[in-house]
Amino acid sequence: MAKRYYAVLSLVALVAAWALGAMVAGGRLFPGPLEVLSFVVAETASGALPWHLAITLWRVAAAFALAMVIGSAVGLAMGRSKATDRLLDPWLILFLNVPALVVIILAYIWAGLTEVAAIAAVAINKIPNVVVTVREGARALDTGLDDMARAFRMSRAETLRHVTLPQLQPYFAAAARSGIALIWKIVLVVELLGRSNGVGFQLHLYFQLFDVTAILGYTLAFVAVMLVVELGMVQPLERRATRWRLKPA
Repeated sequence: MAKRYYAVLSLVALVAAWALGAMVAGGRLFPGPLEVLSFVVAETASGALPWHLAITLWRVAAAFALAMVIGSAVGLAMGRSKATDRLLDPWLILFLNVPALVVIILAYIWAGLTEVAAIAAVAINKIPNVVVTVREGARALDTGLDDMARAFRMSRAETLRHVTLPQLQPYFAAAARSGIALIWKIVLVVELLGRSNGVGFQLHLYFQLFDVTAILGYTLAFVAVMLVVELGMVQPLERRATRWRLKPA
């Protein structure tokens, strides 16, 4: 209860500081909370805001799923096999250091301004981070549990499900948590550069019009949606996945 109280108090202080800053800076360059809220309400009533939010969320979800599946598989393989790690490590270092903007531009040049190119560009930027996190988890696996699984003649599928994946859960959670935060930011850049819809496209449009109210409105609306995803989906799933752990005495 106290935690929620402090969170609400902090939010109220932030809004108050925002309103004070708007009064000092002037409404055109830094609109106040009420102006931005009025814009959000109007855009929601027209249907424009929900539509563009839904498009962006679809891209976030698709790129996130693709990056987690591919990155987890590669990271597990590299963590469990020294030969695979030595073979793929130079590739991993390369993709970790290629700027996201370069990947996006090349994807659009090679595959065209398509939905597939947009989602693939976002996923490619996130996959190396997932690989690194899961690889470290695979290296830290308890070999004694593997010996136990062999002693009980568990199949590879059973060992993966009951021994390997539960140990990797914290690493999956860390990759997912950081992945959502990174992916939605890259999605906005992808939409700004080569899509005709989505929050990133709207931000680009209103930037050309120098409409700060609209820029803040779309930004805050999408941040609010991502907070709902984090608090309403990611954290509950993480708690559910770790319910098997014993609580410390």
